[in-house]
Amino acid sequence: MKAIKGLLVMDVDSTLIKEEVIDVLGQEAGLGQKVSEITERAMRGELDFEESLSERVALLKGLPESIFEQVSQTLHFNQGAKELIDELHRRGYKIGLVSGGFHQVLDLLIKDLDIDYVKANHLEVSDGYLTGKTAGEVVTKETKRLMLEKWASENGLDLSQTIAMGDGANDLLMIKAAGIGIAFCAKPIVRQQAPYQITEPDLYQVIRILDETLSKTSC
Repeated sequence: MKAIKGLLVMDVDSTLIKEEVIDVLGQEAGLGQKVSEITERAMRGELDFEESLSERVALLKGLPESIFEQVSQTLHFNQGAKELIDELHRRGYKIGLVSGGFHQVLDLLIKDLDIDYVKANHLEVSDGYLTGKTAGEVVTKETKRLMLEKWASENGLDLSQTIAMGDGANDLLMIKAAGIGIAFCAKPIVRQQAPYQITEPDLYQVIRILDETLSKTSC
């Protein structure tokens, strides 16, 4: 069995993929602009994420369960997504996704990617329709950091052997906790506080940062 060398944990919406899934769902509900405005403020750190999520999910009440498959087919991975995942696996890394989005869409989206861990929210469904509520524990900024720590521990890794990447304020705790914390085309508050930056929508730039970091530590 190949030894595990490291772990990458990344956000999904506006990081792994180009879109914010809840905004796309909001468009389907005819409330796209309202949902998007709340999302933008939450990602800038102006609103409490959990409260803003509850507010946005309430606007989705009444959408049919079939919306998950429909929306999943409209989403786009950012450039370099598969290449990054394949290269890190080749190097002995594991890949985890932590998302304030929703398992029902995410699981369909990544079915052909080799992802090791996934943690996301669940939208409550009753009689084939969204109820406007989430089911179970909500993924918060604290959850994201805890998943980084948990998955690292499960693989016998120190946090110095981890990479965390995201674009919004709720990614900052895990970005700061990781050995390599990356702001990916991020909001100003994240760019200001993250140790590393990717400013173009190319996920494979993670490899450049990793190689540069490793070359410095080996000197």
